[in-house]
This record gives sequence, C-alpha cells and structure tokens, in this order.
Amino acid sequence: MSRILIVFALLCAGLSILAGGSYGASHNDEHQGANDSSAQPVNPVVQWNRTLLLIVRTPGAQPPTVHPTRSFAIMHAAIYDAVNTISRTHRPYLVRLSGVPRDASQEAAAAAAAHQVLVALYPAFKTALDAALQQSLAEIPDGNDKVEGIRIGQTVADRILALRSNDGSNAQPIPYVFGTAPGDYQSTPPNFPPQPQFTHWSRVTTFALEHASQFRPGPPPALTSDACSDAFNQIKSVGIANSTTATADEALTGRFWNGAIQNYWNEISQTVSLAQSLTTAQNARLFALLNLSFADDVIAFYDAKYTYNFWRPVTAIRTADADNNPETVADPNWLPEVGKTAADPSYPGAHAVISAAGAEVLISFFERDRFEFNVTSEVLPGVERPFTSFSAAAEEATLSRIFGGQHFRFDLTTGQRLGRDVADFVLDNFLTPVQRKDELHDR
Repeated sequence: MSRILIVFALLCAGLSILAGGSYGASHNDEHQGANDSSAQPVNPVVQWNRTLLLIVRTPGAQPPTVHPTRSFAIMHAAIYDAVNTISRTHRPYLVRLSGVPRDASQEAAAAAAAHQVLVALYPAFKTALDAALQQSLAEIPDGNDKVEGIRIGQTVADRILALRSNDGSNAQPIPYVFGTAPGDYQSTPPNFPPQPQFTHWSRVTTFALEHASQFRPGPPPALTSDACSDAFNQIKSVGIANSTTATADEALTGRFWNGAIQNYWNEISQTVSLAQSLTTAQNARLFALLNLSFADDVIAFYDAKYTYNFWRPVTAIRTADADNNPETVADPNWLPEVGKTAADPSYPGAHAVISAAGAEVLISFFERDRFEFNVTSEVLPGVERPFTSFSAAAEEATLSRIFGGQHFRFDLTTGQRLGRDVADFVLDNFLTPVQRKDELHDR
C-alpha cells in the first residue's frame, strides 16, 4: 500500500506541474495550431504517456511476465481511435464509432481513454489514476463537448481492451532448457538467472504485423566466420568492465542507455512533441505509431531470439576455447561493463530494434531527421546527452550495447534492419490519412 501511495503522490505532483495551462478548444484539424505554443502548454496525450512511464518504472507495478510495451500500445491505440473518431483525419486503428459530433472534446476523449485503459491494466493504482483523470478534465471547459469526449474515450477504450483480452499475454512463460554446445544460449554470470525472460512472448497476438515471424532475420554468422571473429574481438576489448581500450565517453555511453530502451524513445518523443507544439490529434497519432511499432518489435525480436538461441558475449568470451575458431581467445573472468546481462538470447539486439524503429517513426512523422534535443538516462540520474538528429540518437543507443558488453555488432545490425522493417510496415499500413471519398462517406 505504501508503494501505491508514493506513486499516487508522484502522479499528482507530476500532473500539477504538467497542467500549467488550459488545453483550450478541441483541435479538429490535425495540423491546426501546430506552431501555436500558447494553445496547449502540455498536451493530455503527453501527460498520460508520462503517467504510464511513472507506473512501469515503479518496482513491482509491471507484471513480470507481461512486457510493458503492450500497455503503451493498448493505451495509445485507445487514445488514437478516440481522438480520431472526432477528428476523422486518418483511418482508425481498430474502433470506429458512428454519429460522433465533430465538436466533442478531443482532450477529454484522450484523457478518458487513457484512464480507462490504465485502470484496467493497473487496478492497484486506481486511486492515483482517478485523481490524474480529474486533474486532466479540470483543464477542459465544462459542457456537452466535454461530456461527449469522455463518453467516446471510455467507449473506445473498453472496445480496445476487449479486443486484446485474449491475446496470449497472460500465458505462463515456456520452460527453457539451456544449451551446452558452443553458440548455445546459457545462463549468464554474475547473477546466473535460472530462467530466460519472455519465452512465450512471440506467441502474443501482434498489434500490426501479420505474424511474429513476418520479418524474421536469417541466422547469426557461423562461429568460425570472420564476422563472428571480428565482433567477438571488438566487444571483448571495449565491452569489458573497466576496459583499457574504450574511451571514457564510450564507457559512459554503455552505462547511459542501459535501461528500458522504449522508455527513452517515448521521452524523446515527448520532448520533440512539446517543442513542436503538436495538437492532440497529432500527438495521438505520433504516440500510437511509435508504441504499436515498439509492441510488435518486441514480439518480433523474441520470435528471432528464441528461434536462434544464440549465446551472449559473456558466455562466448569465457568459453571461446571450445568454439573451434583460432581467432578467438577465452577469458574465463570476463564480465561486461554494465555488470549483468539481460536474461535472454543475444541475437538480435533489442536496443537496436527499438531504436531503429523509434527513429524511423519520428523521421517519417516529422518528415525530417534533424532536431536538437537532449536525452536523459533512466539509470544515471541527472546525466544528459545532446543530439542533433533522431538517427544519431538511434545509432548511439545501438552502439551502447557493444560498449556495455551486451551484444555483438551483428546482433545490432540485424536488429536495426528488423526494427526498420516493423516500423515501415506500421507506417505504410496503419493510421494513414483518409482519402476524400472516406471523409464524404463518414458525413
């Protein structure tokens, strides 16, 4: 109970800071007011994204066998369909309501949809979430537009939740037997987790992809190949704890990004959204595209990870004498710069998949790559790193896994390709602009 009260206080304090001004009137045209920073000092879509980040960062709040990207995708899908039901600028994701007034409050719809989803997914936080909703709604003028927006948001959220209720996410992880041959994934030091994580996740229903293996990459290189030798020797040198060959900045980079990578990219998107003064409809679409891509990224990379079951660098380096490769030399005491290794197979690298997808979505949405922004670390409080483009941030986040001692370079290049494939599929096939005939049909 004390943990819930702490989060309640954090949510309320955070929302008090965020709600620095009125949302004003609903924005019915997605591109209206995009540069009017006085119209929406803080947008409800960004507020509720921050609220969910606070929850998933609370120890014990996220069920350990349910990946948090599912929650972000469900919440932002509901926000998008609720707002888009009013604005009608793009095709719906899953839910289309008829007879919706065009002057219903998009802000009320977004807040009500987010609240409805999060109470269903995190019932222990209902008190804090109820207070957050009241704070969101207090910024919206009373009237029928607000009432209609709330009704739309709740209705859409309930339908999205119903459609995801039997998606396989509540299944128990599949028991895993570690391999013993060279190249097989094995439990990693120093903590030696007894069971890998999310062995069942490739069986979860995808959000956009046709199936989990739609963009499954080919296998990793052979242990005796030059590609494997080169990647092995690179990470052995620069990824070891207290490396003498990695620069201080490379070691810092490895530690800086060593958190839940999808959280970093949601915060990058918040930063750019606020800098660009996006409307509610724009934010609804941006964060839905981002988090639908991330959710399917995770399903897709776990499909690949548990297809190939490739060993992590710490195992490869400690047992290299058995890999039949004369170009690799064992170091039985080797440990990575960031300490523990994630409890799943190495190939492909999750940071690379998510970062490539995040950059792809943002570049496509804003139709340009160059933005100046700072990124804060989830694991190094107070540390920031500046960037001048989405692609530069994605590249550094990807390479950080070499400097952190977590991934071979081929894990990352393959992961980047997978992330871009997933994001491009989402961008090409979901939440696309309506044609004129669609608009006429809706009226």
